[in-house]
Amino acid sequence: MLDALLQLLPQVFFEGLLLGFVYAMIALGYTMVYGVLELINFAHSEIFMIGAVAGVEVFRYLVPVVPNALLLLLIALVIGAAISGIVAVRVERLAYRPLRKRGAVNRLVPLITAIGVSFVLQDLVRLIEAIWHNEFFLRINSLPALEQSFSLLGIFVQLKSVILVVVSILMLLGLSYLVNRTKLGTAIRAVAQDMNTAALMGISPDQIISRTFLIGGALAGVAGVLFAVQYTTISPYVGFLPGLKAFTAAVLGGIGNIPGAMVGGLVLGQLETLAGTYMPTLTGGKFGTEYKDVIAFLILILLLLFRPQGLLGQVVKEKV
Repeated sequence: MLDALLQLLPQVFFEGLLLGFVYAMIALGYTMVYGVLELINFAHSEIFMIGAVAGVEVFRYLVPVVPNALLLLLIALVIGAAISGIVAVRVERLAYRPLRKRGAVNRLVPLITAIGVSFVLQDLVRLIEAIWHNEFFLRINSLPALEQSFSLLGIFVQLKSVILVVVSILMLLGLSYLVNRTKLGTAIRAVAQDMNTAALMGISPDQIISRTFLIGGALAGVAGVLFAVQYTTISPYVGFLPGLKAFTAAVLGGIGNIPGAMVGGLVLGQLETLAGTYMPTLTGGKFGTEYKDVIAFLILILLLLFRPQGLLGQVVKEKV
């Protein structure tokens, strides 16, 4: 039995890598918003879901028109990022900004608002899809070119999986460059450090916050499209569990820390996949694959107890 488990390990590791990159891409949006507003935007999981739905619709209508699979995927990524980014900006403008302008000091208020927005977006997408297609589960029209597979060191790899990994890494590098090397990134960091002082220096906090939501939403949209391509079937509620686990990944890596979001996502993806694969065998069938979801939230609880700043986070001391 041990030989069989070890033989399966490389493939399990690769599957965990894919899942981890999905969590990492969603966690980047959580990290962006929290870094500026210290707000846990739980509606971010629905922004991810909207990107996935947009990707499904692009493939549904453009597969007969655009024969090139990579070009079609690029179009889906751009449209998914644009729609999710715009929705994220509108959510900030209509739901969060009024609370900020009224000086809401109780952090439960924006948190409850975010949960309410999440429910609204779920049901809105469900209503639109019911009227448009009379469908609940949406299945993407995949292309054979993206399903091409090959063996690498004994691991079964598909082209769409390679694309997911490459795009995830490019997103991390691009976001790190934007935050650390551009004027917009400097403004974002200034607003995150002290919003009032940044306003006195000529920076518009509202504009920077909107752009932060736009970037975070676009990243979630790209993640949603890649998720739909990788796992093929989605629903209006598909963002709930990945969103919660991505939040766990953001906390695991150190929320507000961009590399930490990627590290947290990869670690969580590996742990969840290993648990889901080996737990039934190692426990003699007493614990099934469905218990893999428990791992993510158990990690969150333990992390908050013993290292609340996360793996790469730092304890921030208030200046007196």
